[in-house]
Amino acid sequence: MGEGIAPKPPGPDAPHERKEGTPDVLKPTQVRLVAPPEVPMVELLGEGDHLLKLIEDQFESDIAVRGNEITITGEISEAQAVSALFSELIVLLEGGDHLTPDSIDRAIDMLKRGECSPSSVFADVILTHRGKSIRAKTAGQKRYVDAIRSHTITFGIGPAGTGKTYLAMAMAVDALKRKEVGRIILTRPAVEAGEKLGYLPGTLYEKVDPYLRPLYDALFDMMDIEKSTTLTERGVIEVAPLAFMRGRTLNDSFVILDEAQNTSPEQMKMFLTRLGFGSKIVVTGDVTQVDLPAGALGLKQVRGILTDVEDVAFVELYSRDVVRHRLVQRIVTAYSRYEEARAPRPAPDSGDA
Repeated sequence: MGEGIAPKPPGPDAPHERKEGTPDVLKPTQVRLVAPPEVPMVELLGEGDHLLKLIEDQFESDIAVRGNEITITGEISEAQAVSALFSELIVLLEGGDHLTPDSIDRAIDMLKRGECSPSSVFADVILTHRGKSIRAKTAGQKRYVDAIRSHTITFGIGPAGTGKTYLAMAMAVDALKRKEVGRIILTRPAVEAGEKLGYLPGTLYEKVDPYLRPLYDALFDMMDIEKSTTLTERGVIEVAPLAFMRGRTLNDSFVILDEAQNTSPEQMKMFLTRLGFGSKIVVTGDVTQVDLPAGALGLKQVRGILTDVEDVAFVELYSRDVVRHRLVQRIVTAYSRYEEARAPRPAPDSGDA
């Protein structure tokens, strides 16, 4: 018999036999994309690549950039996610947006949650004033804005810093500019527990002004003070305590009730029934910051009453929708966990004796 020929060692592409009980080793995937020549790479990656480093910190994949070509190497689903992120960022730059660490963080969060396309959120500009664009910055805020557009009454419920009042104000100013409404009415419960103003010094307007000041602050962010003052004097913009709404019918108006967690059930019913023809109402509140005494609360109660009523929307916003300082988001989350831990739990069902 002739000598046997020794088998060649398997090549790198040959199938290998896996011993039972050993894990599969996933082969890295490479995904390449090329940024259009009109997109400056420094805008995409940031000065000194600081935006690229933010992205690299959020993913395990290796990201290599050469010219305007980006190569992502890693586990297939993550590599595709990173590629999708860069594609979204390129769309934003092509639309004239400027990328920031905050917008990068929010885009990554939206993609990881599978909520919606970041470019569809950031590209939806509600209002522009003095070169500043006012828009939704999270998927939750986008749902809120869309609900206001498509419903006559919208409730925005969520913690501080989620843009409930600010975005509603932007929608109101935009509606006024487009002549969709003839006036804006902004209202709040003046004080806790039913607007007891008598013990405060000054005239009635001096008494209620501190409680309404946050509404003015938001308004002045979107309109010149001189113009807003003129419109206020003409009655086109009205800022008043909730008690002033009683007995009125509000036609052709964009009406915002802020701090609605401090309304009683009777006040909430009174306010909602002020709705007139051609008007839109937005109600905002944070059920975790209630100043009323214990008992039935208007904002909590109304959801159970109107949930199934047509043309009424309820939108929940969460700590991930906070758009103030990042620390505010962490504070809101920490308080939510603390309150959940303290909440009484139902006793286990012991069954029939």
